[in-house]
Amino acid sequence: MLRALLFVVGLAAVAAGPMPSRAADGSGLFTQNCLMCHQAGAVGLPGQFPRLAGRIAAISSQPKGRAYLIDVLTYGMAGKITVDDESIVGLMPPFAQLSNDDVAGVLSYVQSLQSQQGGELPGGEPPRGTPSAFTAEEVQAGRANTVKTATDVRAERQSLEDAKIIK
Repeated sequence: MLRALLFVVGLAAVAAGPMPSRAADGSGLFTQNCLMCHQAGAVGLPGQFPRLAGRIAAISSQPKGRAYLIDVLTYGMAGKITVDDESIVGLMPPFAQLSNDDVAGVLSYVQSLQSQQGGELPGGEPPRGTPSAFTAEEVQAGRANTVKTATDVRAERQSLEDAKIIK
């Protein structure tokens, strides 16, 4: 009887299709882990926490930018940055405890958000289009590289600023 019940439950699961991954709920994961600092809609707090909306899509349109974003979530970042012509000195904590699916979900969600200026980047530059969603496999590959410190990630950001990938 128990075997028959397990068989029926198994068939129902197959018929229902694959279970949705937690990455599908990037909005919920953002709310749980990022909202306190980056605020609803990822608009940030000027001078304290950077705006992500309208910026992450541009950064993630380049392979080095995508790798950097994975590093920021995994290892955190420390130091001074400038966003929207405002200097911010702070520490982004690492979220290495998030699964690869969760990191992909959060990054995919945030890259989908447009800025309050209609999707334009600072300086009036039009958005570069919507890059593909992050995948758990991409995050796993990024995490397989050398472990970094928060200061290393800040240096990585500087190289991307120098290359005009981050503005």
